[in-house]
Amino acid sequence: MKTLCVYILHCADGSLYVGVTNNIERRIIEHSIAYNPDSYTAQRLPVRLIHTEFIHGPRTAINREKQLKNWSFKKKMALVNGDYELLTRLSKKKFRR
Repeated sequence: MKTLCVYILHCADGSLYVGVTNNIERRIIEHSIAYNPDSYTAQRLPVRLIHTEFIHGPRTAINREKQLKNWSFKKKMALVNGDYELLTRLSKKKFRR
């Protein structure tokens, strides 16, 4: 089964970018040189790799990428910082009363 890398980049404007690739080294270079000048990261250079997860299977990796893209900035940063207590609190659904 193929292993893919789900990754998070920290952009110069303070935003985060989530992606998936089969070659993290090549992909970081592509982001750094604005290989695709119309891409999100090309307008926010430099970028810095702050998180990686190696996942078996393309479907599982793509699902994880989608999951992370839907997370808030705070939740992504809790993951990056290994703050699993905060991550758990941010994951709890808040119900209106």
